[in-house]
Amino acid sequence: MEIKVGAGERAYFNGAIKQIPTESSVLVSSSKYLNHAELRGLISQEMLRRNGADMPNTAYIPEVAQILMMLEDFGRIMALFEQEKARLPRFREWLEKRALADYKKDEVKDCAPGTLGAALHDFMVNSGYELDIFYREIEVTSDLTFYLRQTALTHDIEHIVSGFGPNHGGEIALLNANMHAKARYFHPELAAFFNRIQIYLKAKTIMKDGLHYAEAFALNLEAEFQGAVQGRNWNYPLMVADWRAMTDWQITDIREELGINPVPPQDLWTETNRLCNEDDPNWGVPLMEAAE
Repeated sequence: MEIKVGAGERAYFNGAIKQIPTESSVLVSSSKYLNHAELRGLISQEMLRRNGADMPNTAYIPEVAQILMMLEDFGRIMALFEQEKARLPRFREWLEKRALADYKKDEVKDCAPGTLGAALHDFMVNSGYELDIFYREIEVTSDLTFYLRQTALTHDIEHIVSGFGPNHGGEIALLNANMHAKARYFHPELAAFFNRIQIYLKAKTIMKDGLHYAEAFALNLEAEFQGAVQGRNWNYPLMVADWRAMTDWQITDIREELGINPVPPQDLWTETNRLCNEDDPNWGVPLMEAAE
């Protein structure tokens, strides 16, 4: 079957395009992101490829994150930090206290059942992972470096308290919850900076799911919705929570304090990695049945 996009459609959608002459001998754009050749290549690859067994879904996240950070106007970002510190006492206190959530197994091994500390100990022992997943080499010397270090440390804590597990559906839901919460709390420009990597992850994930993994795409939409609902109920973004102060709190009490509701059923999306990760042992085994 031949499918054509005709001249009428092209005229309607492209009619306002203007050709701007240039003396440049290389690609030039008003977008600093489009001008970055490596970023162009990585984003096109990561949005269009499959999650093959040779290249995991998480491939090249560090490289994209590094490039996006290199392209930031940090003078402007730090001015926004100061503006928001003056407006938001909780944000200011979080930055001033610098209570890193760099928990180790031994310091939470004796926490009471049901507490955040006990959940962290269980996670670190049974998963084999530490909380330290990103920006490990950053030394905390400023508001910016604390933000980067702390938010890398607390990703799995957010999984625990939100109830959105570390799986395909849970990652999408938590990502979306954070994006909504930050956009509602911070100045739009600073919220966009705080969401920069999440925006990329959301874009590439929904594109790949939509192109290659139909059942994962249906799940993606549901998880986005559930994440948005919960995130818009948070009393404030989880990034500014003082986890150290809540180590010995019951998780139920933490959820009440932070406004985390509704909490999804336990293990809601546990098996969903197999819908889109071709290196999963159960890759391709369906989870859903069509509605009647």
